[in-house]
Amino acid sequence: MQRNAIGAWVLQGLLAAAFLAAGGAKLAGVPTMVQIFDQIGMGQWFRIVTGLVEVAGAVALLVPGFAALGAVWLGATMFFAVLTHFFVLHTSATPAVILLALNVLVVWLRRDQLAWVTQRRLRIRRNENA
Repeated sequence: MQRNAIGAWVLQGLLAAAFLAAGGAKLAGVPTMVQIFDQIGMGQWFRIVTGLVEVAGAVALLVPGFAALGAVWLGATMFFAVLTHFFVLHTSATPAVILLALNVLVVWLRRDQLAWVTQRRLRIRRNENA
């Protein structure tokens, strides 16, 4: 196995653990999470959805062939988390920025997976138009 592949798996495992913990805390209704989502002001349904998004992304990071899609999914989530910290919560966005950067790194390391998805979509479109 190449060094990049080993590094990518280690990074994916660490990110999956972080997002499983964060998503699990949201789904379990940990008081801190309930309070944060009260401050966001969109209702507790948004905490549940965010928890499900994080757990699904964490699982995708661990499934061969889906790591890049999981990292894109979680990266988008962290992008909006950064905005929420800046403009709604007015708290430090440092953890969300770090998680965003690490997901971008996984996307870069697993970019071949995104190329495969894009090529497959193009083939499906060609077949539909034929």
